[in-house]
Amino acid sequence: MAGGKLTPRQKMINLMYLVFIAMLAMNMSKEVLSAFGLMNEKFEGANESAKATNEQMMLALDTKATEAKGEFAVAAGTAHKVEAATKKFYDFVGTLKAEVLKGVESEDGKLPYESMDKADNLDHSWFTGDGYTARGKEVVAAIESYKSEMKAALGSEKKYSAILNEVNKKFDVSQVVNKEGIKIDYLDYHFKGFPAIASLAKLTSWQNDSKKAESDVISAALGKAAVQAASYSNYQAIVVLDKNAYFQGEQVTGKVVLGRYDENTKPTSFQGPGKLVNGQAVISLTAGGVGEQNIGGQFTFVEDGKTIPLKFQGKYVVVPRPNSANISADKMNVVYRGLPNPITVSFAGISDNNVTASAPGMSSAGGKGKYNLNPGQGTEVTVVATGKMADGKSVSDKKVFRIKNIPAPEGAIGGTTGVQKGAKSRLESSTISAKLNDFLYDLNFEVTQFALKVPGQASIVVNGNRVDGRCKAALARAKAGDQITISDIKTRVVGANIATKTAAPAIYEIQ
Repeated sequence: MAGGKLTPRQKMINLMYLVFIAMLAMNMSKEVLSAFGLMNEKFEGANESAKATNEQMMLALDTKATEAKGEFAVAAGTAHKVEAATKKFYDFVGTLKAEVLKGVESEDGKLPYESMDKADNLDHSWFTGDGYTARGKEVVAAIESYKSEMKAALGSEKKYSAILNEVNKKFDVSQVVNKEGIKIDYLDYHFKGFPAIASLAKLTSWQNDSKKAESDVISAALGKAAVQAASYSNYQAIVVLDKNAYFQGEQVTGKVVLGRYDENTKPTSFQGPGKLVNGQAVISLTAGGVGEQNIGGQFTFVEDGKTIPLKFQGKYVVVPRPNSANISADKMNVVYRGLPNPITVSFAGISDNNVTASAPGMSSAGGKGKYNLNPGQGTEVTVVATGKMADGKSVSDKKVFRIKNIPAPEGAIGGTTGVQKGAKSRLESSTISAKLNDFLYDLNFEVTQFALKVPGQASIVVNGNRVDGRCKAALARAKAGDQITISDIKTRVVGANIATKTAAPAIYEIQ
């Protein structure tokens, strides 16, 4: 655009070109400012969440320190020192954020990100010539003080070393080497001349980093399971019987354990139908009459010189000798034609190797009591089960299942069902498929034929699962907003000879 004598028309064109470039630059600047604003919002949200989480974890640590004392009391002391250092630094950074926002008025409760492009507040407050003002020096001193207090609180304990290293790394205020190889003071490099919204986001990230360090310290102090195991009052006694149902007169055997059992958790006494063996109450009693029976007792612990009782209660069921079978479909109450429906057959109180089952289309699945039922014609199929008891007698039972056909699948474009929107090129390159959403069996369908209909044009029948040249020619005449219908979708089940219904249509809207 430079050099030579330009005509008035050429000068006007050049001027318009420069204005256009300036407008692009302004738009890009607004987008960047908005991005910093959204980043600041995310940091603010994370900080609020961290405050609540850290308070809850600190409360759990204090509870454990009160009850268990020892190492938890020491860890709680460390965590409280870190909490105090974090609050002091967090609140100080809050005053810096207030400086950034001086003179900025929110709009409907939200900061005007796109107009926060000036750096005047911090530039005038923190910097003078090539150095820092008193306020700038105060900022650096506050960072150094925070690091020193964290080091004093965490000491040389190995479990906190990684946290302390991360704090020192994130708050390293030494000079920074820029891309020209020149050393620049820390605050100059990160804040001088930066838009207000960028500085605000950076300060909020400082707060976020300090809260994360606080959270890491509390987590390390608590340990992986300390929150759940705050005291013996949170233990749950569990009755674990060898089986849930017993014949009349049969021995009931099992044990009672604690929800968080380990070799250090040993009760001082036990009251109940059994005796203590290695911290567990081993139960032994004779089953009563047929029906539901109660079982209960009490553990006793000593904690901090106090006796803590921990009661337990459970139930078991006494059943009569078997005279009916338990037959159930592994998937649902019906069986599907053409599929190997898994069936489990058992008799209460009879081992699986003494139980057999039969039905039209039923075969063994390889495991005890496991069968596959592939029904044929009709609407119902009857499964008959026979069990041989220990005394040599046999019992039998039967159950009727409904037979259903496999439901029709839904047409899919690029693996997605329903109405879709996109460019023509996407439809041209996508595979037409079919899916059975929320079906209990995992079936793979292959599309063998479909019809493509463009509004205002004749339907095109395609063999296969992709659009052909005729379809592309029709799509070329389609307009934005046109809905392309994929219908009459013929399918087959991969790896099985099963009759399938025509899949439901799929819609694709051109954009």
